[in-house]
Amino acid sequence: MTSNLVIVPVLWQFLIAVAQMFSWFNPRLQRKLSVSGNVIQVLIASWLLTEVYRQGILTMNAGKWPAPFGIVFVSDTFSAVLVLITSISGLAVSLFSLANIVEARMRFGYFPIMHLLFAGLNGAFLTGDIFNLYVWFEIIIISSFVLLTIGGEKPQLEGAVKYFTLNILASTIFLTAIGVLYGLAGTLNMADLALKVAAIPNKGLVEVTAILFLVGFGIKSAIFPLYFWLPASYHTPPAAIAAIFGGLLTKLGVYAMLRVFTLVFFEDPIIDTLMIILAGLTIITGSLGAMVQTNVRKIFSYLIISHIGYMVIALGIHTELAVTGAVFYMIHDIVVKTNLFMVSGLLYRVQGTHHIDRLGGFYQYYPRLSLLLAIPLFSLVGVPPLSGFWPKIDLFKAAYLEGGSFITICLAFGTVITLLVIARVWAEVFWRPAENLPERPNFRFWHLFTLAEKIQYITPIALLSAVSLIIAFRAADVHRISQKIASELMNPKNYIQTVLPDKSAEQQ
Repeated sequence: MTSNLVIVPVLWQFLIAVAQMFSWFNPRLQRKLSVSGNVIQVLIASWLLTEVYRQGILTMNAGKWPAPFGIVFVSDTFSAVLVLITSISGLAVSLFSLANIVEARMRFGYFPIMHLLFAGLNGAFLTGDIFNLYVWFEIIIISSFVLLTIGGEKPQLEGAVKYFTLNILASTIFLTAIGVLYGLAGTLNMADLALKVAAIPNKGLVEVTAILFLVGFGIKSAIFPLYFWLPASYHTPPAAIAAIFGGLLTKLGVYAMLRVFTLVFFEDPIIDTLMIILAGLTIITGSLGAMVQTNVRKIFSYLIISHIGYMVIALGIHTELAVTGAVFYMIHDIVVKTNLFMVSGLLYRVQGTHHIDRLGGFYQYYPRLSLLLAIPLFSLVGVPPLSGFWPKIDLFKAAYLEGGSFITICLAFGTVITLLVIARVWAEVFWRPAENLPERPNFRFWHLFTLAEKIQYITPIALLSAVSLIIAFRAADVHRISQKIASELMNPKNYIQTVLPDKSAEQQ
C-alpha cells in the first residue's frame, strides 16, 4: 500500500537539523528543539509501526516514479521496528546530551549533526534501493566523523582516522559490489534484484558479488578480522556520542546484511559457511579482547564486537528460527548498548576515570543508583528473566538443530565470557569497598551536581532501562514481532509484490 507516512521519519529529522542550524549560536534553543523533536519522532515512529501492522507493507515512490525506475521507500515490520527503536534511543541520547555535552561542543554543531545522523539511519532502514542504501551510509559516515572529532582532542583525532579509513574502505567495496551487481542485473531496486539475481545463469559471479557485499557490510559491522577500528575509536568521544555509535551504527551493518542476504542473495552454502566462520571468530576475539581491558568504555566496545557475531552467525544458519533470534537480539542490543555507554559517562562524571582499577565503592555510596545501573549491565549478560536471555533461547535452539557444534560452542563461549566480564565490572566498580582502593575515590562530583543535572543524567538511563524491562517482561510479544519479521525476511514474496505489483503478476 502506498503512503507518504513512510518518508516522514526521515524528513522530520532533517527538519529538526535545519531548524537548529538557524539557532547555531543559541545552544539552549538547540537543546529544546532536539528533545522536543525526538519526542515527536517517537510518536511518528509509533504511528508508522501501527500502520504497518494494520495495513501491511507501506511504500512511497519519490516523484511518483514507479518502481523499479524511481526511488522507492519501503516500510515493512523490520524497518518500522528499527525506526522506533532508533527514535527511542535518540530521545534518550538527546536527554543525556543536555548534561554530557559541554556548550563549546554544541557551538560546533553537535545537535544538527546528530539529527542528520538519525535522518541517515532512518533513511537506510526505509530505502528500497540498494544504491540509496549506499547514499544513506555515506550521510551516516560523514555525520559520525564530525561527531567523533568535535572538540579536536588528540585521542579523538587518532580514533577518527582509524574509523574513517576503515569505513571509507568498506564504502569503496560496497560501491564496487553495487557496480558489479548493476552490471549483472541491470537494476538497483532491491525487490527487482530479488527477481533478476535468481535468474542470472553465472552463479559463480553472483557468489563473488555476494562476498563483496559481505566484506563491505562486515567492516561496517566490525566483524573479524577488520574490527580493530571500533575499540580504537568508540572510547574517545563524549559518552553521548559513544552511545549513538555503540547502540546504532554497527547494527546498521547487520541490518544491511539481513536485508540483502535474505532478499537479493538467496541461501548459498558457501556464503553461509563463510558467515558462520567469520561470526564465530568475531565472538571469540571480541570476548577475549573484553577480558583483558581495564577501561570500561573499551570493555563495552569489545563486547559490541562479540555480540555482533551472535547476529551474523544466526544469518549464517539461515533458518527462520535463527533469524528470529537475531532480530530479537538486535532489538535488545540496540537499547542495552546505548544505555551502557551512557552508564560509562555517568561513572566518569562521578569518579573522573574510566579505569576499573581506580573505580570502586559506587554501591557503598549510591545503592539505589547502582541498582538502576545494574539493569543494563545484567541485561547484557542475559541473566533470566532480563532482555538478553530470551533471544538466546532461539539462537541456541537454532545452533543445536541446524548449526552444529562449532556454532553452539561459539555462542556458549561468548555468553560465559560476557558473564565473567560484567561480573568483574560489577565487583570492581560497584561492589568493591572504596577503602580497598589505592586512591580513595572522590564522590564529591555527584554531590556538586544541580538537581537538573542529576535528572538529565538519570532520566535517559532510567528510560532505556525501562525499555529493557519491557522487552524482558513482554518477551512473548517481542518474540512474536521478531518471528513475524523473520518470516517476512525469509519469505520475501509479499515484499516484492508490494513494491513491484506489475512485475510480480508477470512472474506468476
